[in-house]
Amino acid sequence: MSEQPTGAMKMIRRVFPKTPNFFGLLEAQSAVSVQSLEHLVAYMEAGDPETGLEVKMLERQANVLKEQSMEALNSAFSTPMDREELYRAIATLHRIATYAHTTVREMEVLRVKPDAWTLSMARLLHEGAIALDEGYGLLEKDPAAAEAKADRARISERRVEKQYRLALAELFAVDRDIERIEAMRVAEVPGRSGGAAYELIMDVFKHREVYRHLSNAGDRVARAGDTLHDIVVKLV
Repeated sequence: MSEQPTGAMKMIRRVFPKTPNFFGLLEAQSAVSVQSLEHLVAYMEAGDPETGLEVKMLERQANVLKEQSMEALNSAFSTPMDREELYRAIATLHRIATYAHTTVREMEVLRVKPDAWTLSMARLLHEGAIALDEGYGLLEKDPAAAEAKADRARISERRVEKQYRLALAELFAVDRDIERIEAMRVAEVPGRSGGAAYELIMDVFKHREVYRHLSNAGDRVARAGDTLHDIVVKLV
């Protein structure tokens, strides 16, 4: 038979509530980020609307976890790390899932189909999220080892940025686009050369918006990596 808490013990528990498992909360948040980007990669591979819906559902799950984590942080008497760093960790991990969702939404609104560039950037984002997840998994028992994972996350952002610049270079290949419009003129498609030029310009800017959005998602992965780094520095 378990011992019942005394009146004094009940009072102590109210004044000094049990510290939530913040390490577990961060691991749960980072795991959802990985799942969100895993589904984003799948979306970029096939453009399946159902997969896009999964990305959105995972973002809602990330919202719930964020709210639970923030509530735990606000009510906790003590925390295993700096409160500000905990807040930043929760927020930056959540933003990764948010960007996965808004990327899908933006592509749907602009009617932009996935291509080789969106796929390559999504894969790099996924790699960065995996590194963060591994890092937060190490944080409680071996924080020093988590530093290498933070570095990997930041490296993934630089690789995304490189892909972004290459994508823009191909997107703004003016000579190629002029050739396409000229081919329509030579083919004597009545009234189509002007319309084709307008459609082409709109298509270029729509793709640029999506590419930039993925580049910004890379920035969020890097910020999450910076936060993990800051936590490691204070724990080691």
